[in-house]
Amino acid sequence: MAITLNHTIVHAKDPEATAAFLTEILGLAPPRQLGHFTVVQVGDTSLDLIRGDEPISPRHFAFLVSEDEFDDIFDRLRQRGLTYWADPFHKEPNQINHWDDGRGLYFDDPNGHRLEIITRPYGSGGLEAKHPNPLLSR
Repeated sequence: MAITLNHTIVHAKDPEATAAFLTEILGLAPPRQLGHFTVVQVGDTSLDLIRGDEPISPRHFAFLVSEDEFDDIFDRLRQRGLTYWADPFHKEPNQINHWDDGRGLYFDDPNGHRLEIITRPYGSGGLEAKHPNPLLSR
Protein backbone atom coordinates (compact mmCIF):
# COMPACT_ATOMS: atom_id res chain seq x y z
CA MET A 1 0.00 0.00 0.00
CA ALA A 2 1.31 3.45 -0.93
CA ILE A 3 1.48 6.03 1.84
CA THR A 4 -0.89 8.94 1.30
CA LEU A 5 -1.85 11.97 3.37
CA ASN A 6 -5.33 11.24 4.72
CA HIS A 7 -6.16 14.45 6.58
CA THR A 8 -4.77 17.46 8.36
CA ILE A 9 -6.36 19.52 11.11
CA VAL A 10 -6.85 23.21 10.36
CA HIS A 11 -7.77 25.74 13.07
CA ALA A 12 -10.49 28.20 12.17
CA LYS A 13 -12.36 30.94 13.99
CA ASP A 14 -15.59 29.77 12.34
CA PRO A 15 -15.15 26.27 10.83
CA GLU A 16 -18.50 26.28 9.03
CA ALA A 17 -17.90 29.66 7.37
CA THR A 18 -14.35 28.67 6.46
CA ALA A 19 -15.56 25.37 4.98
CA ALA A 20 -18.20 27.21 2.95
CA PHE A 21 -15.54 29.65 1.69
CA LEU A 22 -13.19 26.82 0.66
CA THR A 23 -15.80 24.67 -1.02
CA GLU A 24 -17.36 27.59 -2.89
CA ILE A 25 -14.10 29.15 -4.08
CA LEU A 26 -12.46 25.84 -5.01
CA GLY A 27 -15.64 24.28 -6.43
CA LEU A 28 -15.58 21.30 -4.05
CA ALA A 29 -18.37 19.15 -2.64
CA PRO A 30 -20.18 20.64 0.37
CA PRO A 31 -18.47 20.06 3.71
CA ARG A 32 -19.63 17.40 6.15
CA GLN A 33 -19.64 17.22 9.93
CA LEU A 34 -17.63 14.50 11.64
CA GLY A 35 -17.96 14.97 15.38
CA HIS A 36 -16.44 18.33 16.24
CA PHE A 37 -14.76 18.65 12.82
CA THR A 38 -16.11 20.34 9.71
CA VAL A 39 -14.54 18.32 6.91
CA VAL A 40 -13.62 19.61 3.46
CA GLN A 41 -12.67 16.80 1.11
CA VAL A 42 -9.88 17.62 -1.37
CA GLY A 43 -9.27 14.51 -3.46
CA ASP A 44 -8.11 11.72 -1.15
CA THR A 45 -7.12 14.19 1.58
CA SER A 46 -9.40 16.11 3.89
CA LEU A 47 -8.98 19.41 5.68
CA ASP A 48 -10.57 18.84 9.08
CA LEU A 49 -11.54 22.27 10.39
CA ILE A 50 -11.77 22.76 14.13
CA ARG A 51 -12.77 25.84 16.10
CA GLY A 52 -9.91 27.55 17.90
CA ASP A 53 -10.20 30.34 20.43
CA GLU A 54 -6.46 31.05 20.53
CA PRO A 55 -4.77 33.18 17.86
CA ILE A 56 -4.39 31.22 14.63
CA SER A 57 -0.95 30.70 13.16
CA PRO A 58 -1.39 31.04 9.41
CA ARG A 59 -0.53 27.94 7.40
CA HIS A 60 -0.05 27.42 3.68
CA PHE A 61 -2.13 25.08 1.54
CA ALA A 62 -1.36 24.60 -2.17
CA PHE A 63 -3.89 23.03 -4.54
CA LEU A 64 -2.86 21.56 -7.89
CA VAL A 65 -5.67 22.33 -10.34
CA SER A 66 -6.33 21.92 -14.05
CA GLU A 67 -6.27 24.90 -16.41
CA ASP A 68 -10.09 24.93 -16.51
CA GLU A 69 -10.34 24.71 -12.71
CA PHE A 70 -7.85 27.58 -12.44
CA ASP A 71 -10.06 29.72 -14.68
CA ASP A 72 -13.16 28.87 -12.63
CA ILE A 73 -11.48 29.57 -9.28
CA PHE A 74 -9.91 32.78 -10.61
CA ASP A 75 -13.35 33.94 -11.79
CA ARG A 76 -14.88 33.25 -8.36
CA LEU A 77 -12.08 35.17 -6.62
CA ARG A 78 -12.60 38.17 -8.89
CA GLN A 79 -16.42 38.01 -8.59
CA ARG A 80 -16.02 38.30 -4.80
CA GLY A 81 -13.54 41.15 -5.16
CA LEU A 82 -10.88 39.20 -3.25
CA THR A 83 -7.26 40.24 -3.43
CA TYR A 84 -4.82 37.72 -4.85
CA TRP A 85 -1.08 37.78 -5.35
CA ALA A 86 1.47 36.28 -7.71
CA ASP A 87 3.79 35.56 -4.78
CA PRO A 88 3.53 34.12 -1.27
CA PHE A 89 4.83 37.32 0.35
CA HIS A 90 1.96 39.49 -0.90
CA LYS A 91 4.27 41.81 -2.84
CA GLU A 92 2.62 41.40 -6.27
CA PRO A 93 -1.11 42.11 -5.77
CA ASN A 94 -3.72 41.29 -8.41
CA GLN A 95 -1.24 39.39 -10.56
CA ILE A 96 -0.71 35.73 -11.35
CA ASN A 97 2.60 33.95 -11.84
CA HIS A 98 3.62 31.68 -14.71
CA TRP A 99 6.17 29.54 -12.89
CA ASP A 100 6.99 26.25 -14.56
CA ASP A 101 5.12 27.64 -17.59
CA GLY A 102 1.82 27.16 -15.80
CA ARG A 103 -0.25 29.59 -13.76
CA GLY A 104 -0.43 30.22 -10.05
CA LEU A 105 -1.75 32.65 -7.50
CA TYR A 106 -2.13 33.08 -3.76
CA PHE A 107 -5.11 34.27 -1.71
CA ASP A 108 -6.08 34.24 1.95
CA ASP A 109 -8.90 32.41 3.68
CA PRO A 110 -10.97 34.16 6.40
CA ASN A 111 -8.47 32.99 9.08
CA GLY A 112 -5.37 34.31 7.35
CA HIS A 113 -4.26 30.92 6.02
CA ARG A 114 -2.48 31.35 2.69
CA LEU A 115 -4.02 29.37 -0.12
CA GLU A 116 -2.37 28.74 -3.46
CA ILE A 117 -3.63 27.34 -6.74
CA ILE A 118 -1.14 26.09 -9.31
CA THR A 119 -1.52 24.37 -12.66
CA ARG A 120 1.96 22.82 -12.62
CA PRO A 121 3.81 21.23 -9.68
CA TYR A 122 6.79 23.18 -8.37
CA GLY A 123 9.90 22.58 -10.43
CA SER A 124 8.07 20.58 -13.10
CA GLY A 125 9.17 22.93 -15.87
CA GLY A 126 12.82 22.62 -14.90
CA LEU A 127 15.35 25.25 -15.80
CA GLU A 128 14.35 24.89 -19.45
CA ALA A 129 10.96 26.50 -18.80
CA LYS A 130 10.32 29.96 -20.18
CA HIS A 131 9.34 30.91 -16.60
CA PRO A 132 11.29 28.56 -14.30
CA ASN A 133 10.14 28.31 -10.72
CA PRO A 134 12.15 30.85 -8.67
CA LEU A 135 12.96 28.09 -6.17
CA LEU A 136 15.14 26.38 -8.74
CA SER A 137 18.74 27.51 -8.77
CA ARG A 138 20.44 28.38 -12.00
